[in-house]
Amino acid sequence: MNKTLLAEFTAREGAEDEVARLILEYAKKVREEEGNLAFDVYTKASAPRAYWIFEVYRDEDAFQAHLRAPYGGPFNTALAPLIEEDASVLTFLDPVT
Repeated sequence: MNKTLLAEFTAREGAEDEVARLILEYAKKVREEEGNLAFDVYTKASAPRAYWIFEVYRDEDAFQAHLRAPYGGPFNTALAPLIEEDASVLTFLDPVT
């Protein structure tokens, strides 16, 4: 079963360009992961500093491999001071069948 989630965070005022650069660079790496099926980066139309990242992994093992990727920690460390939240807010999703 796929592992699907929505990650949300809000760029601090003045950090918008750096956040965009970081997340787009990170997205390229994640999309190359064997078990990644989607890593789509959005901003909210009515609040462009609000980011929503829709992520889909082949299964739980692929998601765990994503969490162990060597570039994840440095990305989160660089992102943390640039966003309003303490970290990305994760919402795990289940399909309606």
